[in-house]
Amino acid sequence: MSPMSRHLSAALLTACVWGSGGGAWAAEAAPVAVKCPPTVPDTATCFGGVDSAGAHYVLAQPKDWNGTLVLHAHGGPFLGAPTAERAMEDLVRWSIFVKAGYAYAGSSFRQGGVAARAAAEDTERLRGIYRAHVALPTRTLLHGQSWGASVAVKAAEMFTAATLGTQPYDAVLLSAGVLGGGTRSYDFRTDLRAVYQHLCQNHPRPSEPQYPLGLGLPAGASMTAADLNSRVTECLGPEAKDAPRTAEQRAKAETLAKVIRIPENQIRAHLRWATFHFQDISRQRTGGGNPFGNVGVRYTGSGDDEALNAAVPRFSADPEAYRRLAADMDPTGRIPVPVLSVKWIGDTTAFVELDSHFKSVMEAGGSGERLVQTFTTQAVSHSYISDPTYSALAAALLKWAAGGPKPTPQTVADDCRALEAQFGPGCSFAPGYVPAALSSRVPERQRP
Repeated sequence: MSPMSRHLSAALLTACVWGSGGGAWAAEAAPVAVKCPPTVPDTATCFGGVDSAGAHYVLAQPKDWNGTLVLHAHGGPFLGAPTAERAMEDLVRWSIFVKAGYAYAGSSFRQGGVAARAAAEDTERLRGIYRAHVALPTRTLLHGQSWGASVAVKAAEMFTAATLGTQPYDAVLLSAGVLGGGTRSYDFRTDLRAVYQHLCQNHPRPSEPQYPLGLGLPAGASMTAADLNSRVTECLGPEAKDAPRTAEQRAKAETLAKVIRIPENQIRAHLRWATFHFQDISRQRTGGGNPFGNVGVRYTGSGDDEALNAAVPRFSADPEAYRRLAADMDPTGRIPVPVLSVKWIGDTTAFVELDSHFKSVMEAGGSGERLVQTFTTQAVSHSYISDPTYSALAAALLKWAAGGPKPTPQTVADDCRALEAQFGPGCSFAPGYVPAALSSRVPERQRP
């Protein structure tokens, strides 16, 4: 009998179980066998499919399965249509879980854009597909990466024993998390738009329709990423590190980096997000309203802060738009299972200070004792730290969820070192590190 046949035969009982108590998942089409990427052990079996909402997904089942399913919520968010390739890219990146004996399931989500609650629903639907058509896990670990950490947090809040009749997730792992919710995680990009406009006056140009910059782009705009890049080059100079720039261009780029507190080489990426992701939010999520504002912000770090603050454009968040974004993305701090997080201290996409805010939210929501935060000094990028790092985190978290001792940053660091022999070098936990308050990195502002 083939691996697929064995799994689908075993799933007959699973389908009956789910068909009787919450079992819309049993009606989902069964996945089909697909070729595993080369990063996955060749003894594993991979499946793929498209769920009833239009989300592509991929599943990986190791031969030496330890009984735990890792349910992955990917980062981004991406603005394009969902694709099978997007789902497979995540399995390639996170194949460490399969190497460590965990089953893996990841969805592309049904739609692109900033929609955390919808993505949480897609993630929960995938859990049901796995249970109905592949196997019944003994434990389920919900993993969220970057923006996907917001999705995982929202899923852990939305789907609980109280809402489903049984607890769907045993634990939550958050890596490189965008953990300030929609109303705080993007404040620094709001500030970037405002200070950039003051310095450059070309996004929008004086001859173009003016609009609150938190909209990203006004209704009817057709700007492309190439158009935006051209405008940034016009103001700040070429992107290449050694390309010639005028003294004025260099000074403007340095001012932006100092005031917004991001590296110069990150300015273009964050401007793209503050343009096209903001556009997606205002067009698709907030009814055309602007959820972002900078009234009350005092900018520092320029050569003349008084002049900067007097001249920078100001705009206020629309209360209803703000409420809609908060409802979709902001954490409540009410998660009933253990949560373990990891963040590279030097992350310039999701600042460590966001974790400080998340901790305060968890404490206010009554879940403070269920959160352990860890930090590392090294990473390949925002998107990945190292194989032994994630293996150690998952193992420590699952032991805790099973009634074992609550991990500490030091015990996780020790576990990581022990796993380097199996998964290679890459442990750089800083057990004593505590991030500063979010307000120390991103200025507070008036909120609706």
